[in-house]
Amino acid sequence: MIERWTRGALAAIGLCVVPAPAIAQDDLDGAPMSMSLQVTTDPSTIECRRLEKVNPASLVFLPLRRTFNEDFDEHPLANGRWVPHYAGGAAWPEARYWGGDGSDFKRKTSANGEQQIYVDPRYAGRNAAPLGLDPFKVKDGVLSIVASRTPPGLKPVLFDNEYISGILTTQGTFAQKHGYFEIRAKVPVGHAVWPAFWMLADDGGWPPEVDVLEGRGEKPGDLVMTTHWRIPSTQKIQSCGFDFAVGDASSAFHTYGVLWEEDRLVYFIDRRPVSDIKVPIGFDDPMYMIVNLAIGSKFFLGVGPVDAESPPTVAFEIDRISVYQIDLEQARR
Repeated sequence: MIERWTRGALAAIGLCVVPAPAIAQDDLDGAPMSMSLQVTTDPSTIECRRLEKVNPASLVFLPLRRTFNEDFDEHPLANGRWVPHYAGGAAWPEARYWGGDGSDFKRKTSANGEQQIYVDPRYAGRNAAPLGLDPFKVKDGVLSIVASRTPPGLKPVLFDNEYISGILTTQGTFAQKHGYFEIRAKVPVGHAVWPAFWMLADDGGWPPEVDVLEGRGEKPGDLVMTTHWRIPSTQKIQSCGFDFAVGDASSAFHTYGVLWEEDRLVYFIDRRPVSDIKVPIGFDDPMYMIVNLAIGSKFFLGVGPVDAESPPTVAFEIDRISVYQIDLEQARR
């Protein structure tokens, strides 16, 4: 999601059509306390690869136990699990300027060319009192992060951003090293629309970054899953990932996940492995989760700047977010 250092740095990228999952959609609805994922044990490489043909002899079932689950049966800010802005940290102090002018601080990643500001009911912008703007709507166990055009009268108060929208992170409330991280969601489309579910190191450093899901709003059904890391000897950022075509991604719920093992990262769509990469250097700390709906981009293909065709309002619908840890004791049996 943080694109300013990664332009032109993708080691591999391409479009892959994801076949219908072998798992019934009903089985994907919930987050059981324990489950198994089918994974490959063959050697992985630092350059990511699609898992279109996997040697059946290399497949094993990896047991997992649930460590986090959010079904969004209540407002996401009601339970203390989620923070509605970026936090930054000592390992990456400049992250504190994500945004820019005054109270815009922590409320956008301006280097991306984003044209939204992330708000919540307590956010005041340039105002002395909270504005009461709430981009988070909950209905029937589904969270909608809603982006809408900024009311003209509030533009000066909200630093002249074209849209208001929402972000939720678990920095400071939940982070985990290794395991399986999954979102079940519909992926919105539209000009300048950029939904994402991603992970950063809990110490505030960057990279590493794991983009479990990014939607290219101007390319319906086109999703990208990417790993970002830094080469210590050159300090250059490297990225490797693939685009996947999920034709009904905007109209039907699907699950999108990443399994972080000691030696590899495996990306999943509907719990089917679709790509993997050897864990790059620098993936040493637990990671926290971020889910957001950005509007506008300078660099991210398929997400351009706001224009007349950009929707007046758009929603990122999220049914749940779940995390599992690898059950080492069960795996040894």
